[in-house]
Amino acid sequence: MTVRPPITLEPSERRQLAADLFNHTWELLELAGRTPDQDDEMIHAAHASRYHWGEVGSPANRARGEWQCSRVYAVLGRAEPALHHARRCLAICEEHDLGDWDLAAAWEAVARAARVAEDETTHRDAMSRGRDALDAIADPEDRRLIEADLDSLEGAAA
Repeated sequence: MTVRPPITLEPSERRQLAADLFNHTWELLELAGRTPDQDDEMIHAAHASRYHWGEVGSPANRARGEWQCSRVYAVLGRAEPALHHARRCLAICEEHDLGDWDLAAAWEAVARAARVAEDETTHRDAMSRGRDALDAIADPEDRRLIEADLDSLEGAAA
């Protein structure tokens, strides 16, 4: 038996909402001096975005939603959920043969979450795999962004 969600939105509305929530989460991530209420809002917005992508998005959208949830938790210093969402991102990439930016970002998320968890073995392995995945990124700007994220994890806190 399939249970339908109580929300009745057109797919185009749901996609727009997912994208808007993703962008709002990113704005909160970049906000200096967030309050505890803004931290909560950031968590909820990331999960809401991922939920809506799960309803109408592609595997890449779902992977990116998991990536963002992982980033939010890593920034907040919450290792267990950061690792969970990073591993979900990676699993979606592997299940759907997503490469390019998505696979490199998945490994970056695992590396970042492992850093928060103080798991140096996993961190080093994910960093290596993330750097290897950079070669498959077609767009130079996308490559630069993931490379910068990986560089930020070299010897520094998440």
